[in-house]
Amino acid sequence: MTSSVLRFALMVTGPCYGTQSAADAYRFACAVIEQGHAISQIFFYQEGVYNANLMVQPAADETDLQQAWVALAQQHELTLDVCVAAALRRGIVDSDAAAQAELEQWNLIAPFCLSGLGQLAQAALTADRVVQF
Repeated sequence: MTSSVLRFALMVTGPCYGTQSAADAYRFACAVIEQGHAISQIFFYQEGVYNANLMVQPAADETDLQQAWVALAQQHELTLDVCVAAALRRGIVDSDAAAQAELEQWNLIAPFCLSGLGQLAQAALTADRVVQF
């Protein structure tokens, strides 16, 4: 039996700390890649936008989930899209949004990037599976 490569889109709705959602999503993403499948997009929505906050400071004995996402994205050339509306409501801004709002600081860590729900809709249309965490 021949195995075909599946394309997955992930939607992460849990923060990096306080729930298991984001950690489960990260482990799932690693497993998908390890199994030889592809990830077309990772979209952070609702409380999941906190995964992109540059100001997150995990304790020394905790897994730095945010840095794990960054490393995964860089290693596998993945896009880490963050819902712009959910992010702005929760105080997560990139340099452009900060300038537009006349804020002195921004706190979106690269390679996370602000994007709209259209990105998620496009991923849902092109992926074989969409999995929400």
